[in-house]
Amino acid sequence: MTIDIRRLRDRLPQEMADLESEARREGYRHIARLIDHWSIGDNRFEHHGERLLGAYVDDALVGIGGMTVDPAMPAALRMRRFYIRPAMRERGLGRMLALALLDHARSCCTIVTVHAGNDGAARFWESLGFQPHGRDGNTHLLAVRRHSDDPATSDLRRCVTPRSP
Repeated sequence: MTIDIRRLRDRLPQEMADLESEARREGYRHIARLIDHWSIGDNRFEHHGERLLGAYVDDALVGIGGMTVDPAMPAALRMRRFYIRPAMRERGLGRMLALALLDHARSCCTIVTVHAGNDGAARFWESLGFQPHGRDGNTHLLAVRRHSDDPATSDLRRCVTPRSP
């Protein structure tokens, strides 16, 4: 099994429709919102610090996750639109995606927020160091250290640096 984390730009991959269908069957609408906002140009993850990544296994899109400027805290970035196909969960793909985004965040901010949609998501974000923070539409917050302040990040970058397609 070959795992690849890729930055998504310019256009969404065709497989997004399948990802959205699976998410909708589970009762999640955030992938449909991602597609809608992208198609009308409202959010293409283009502002400073923003990023949209796809998780691929053997060249098939199996997950997605992004980071945008937090609307309530403009100096912070917000994790959003995370989804891993049910058949691919519990393999560390969500963690790889999140760590790749957090590694990127270290180059441009010191606070990352998230709105965990359920208890399982809250446990996931807390396992990555996020702390409960029930304000401004966010459920959790993480203070990140900049690359220049944290010598350990050089090892992390080697492990999970996203590749562009």
